[in-house]
Amino acid sequence: MSTTMRAIRLHTFGGPEVLVPDEVPVPEPRPGEVLVRVHAVGVNPPDWYVREGFPDVPPEVMAAPELPLIPGTDVSGVVAAVGDGVVEFAVGDEVFGMLRFPGLEGAAYAEYVTAPVSDLARKPVHLDHVHAAGAPMAGLTAWQFLIDLGHDEASPFQSVPHRPVPLHPGTTVLVNGAAGGVGHLAVQLARWRGADVVAVASGPNERFLRELGATAFVDYTATRPEDVVSDVDLVLDTVGGAGSPRLLPTLRRGGALFPVYVAAFDPAELAERGVTTSTTQVRSNGAQLAELAALLDAGTVRVAIDGTYALADAARAHERAARGHLRGKIVLTV
Repeated sequence: MSTTMRAIRLHTFGGPEVLVPDEVPVPEPRPGEVLVRVHAVGVNPPDWYVREGFPDVPPEVMAAPELPLIPGTDVSGVVAAVGDGVVEFAVGDEVFGMLRFPGLEGAAYAEYVTAPVSDLARKPVHLDHVHAAGAPMAGLTAWQFLIDLGHDEASPFQSVPHRPVPLHPGTTVLVNGAAGGVGHLAVQLARWRGADVVAVASGPNERFLRELGATAFVDYTATRPEDVVSDVDLVLDTVGGAGSPRLLPTLRRGGALFPVYVAAFDPAELAERGVTTSTTQVRSNGAQLAELAALLDAGTVRVAIDGTYALADAARAHERAARGHLRGKIVLTV
């Protein structure tokens, strides 16, 4: 095996054009890690936040990462070497995972990457590497918001731990941004648990989302969800941000709204409506990914791919992401 590899690195922060191919040393796995020969890389919002240098985050909250830097967290590939003490995986095993998140050391946009074994799971047998690479961050985000948080780490966003709402037949979940990476997997996980799902997305996505199990659909470009939906038990807002409070009227008393991206709410309005909000930050978790892998292998959950790009075309992949309206995930092929 060569001692160098191709990777995409940032030497400065900025737009997609700062993603440049480089030749860098192949990393060596430390104890408890494996070296993965990468076949595909999932592209996620934190990738472009890193690329931009987190311009909207105050420096006292997060310092800009050190450069040069290889971005990315989500990979699917084959174990090429194992570090000391590793018994969970062997050379030749097909694996996938979200690496070292919420840290910024994933370094996934490369031909090889080292990974803690705790961040990995065996790749679903019936999934190719492209679809497997699209699953980790989006799937774990939906899982930790809806099914099981899976850790006791303090949240940077709220003083109390996030607690998912139990989902079962009779529960109604509204998923805003339902056609995106997190959204389309959340629709399927909620249906797996027996809940009815109101999917909110643009009109062309209705058939796609109904095929995934959505029991109702709202085209937000034609109708405001808060005007036509009421009495839902849970809103998962994968868009989040400043617009999230407008979805509060869709909830029944005792309901909850979970924004995936941080949003500010008026405590008086929450009290008046008798509803709550909660959020969290997704974390790497190989054990949860293994549970998701079983659903992916069985076809209970599937990953939609918006498009694929060669590793060297990472800038084009980020340009596509910036145009928005994704249906599923963008993946780089290596």
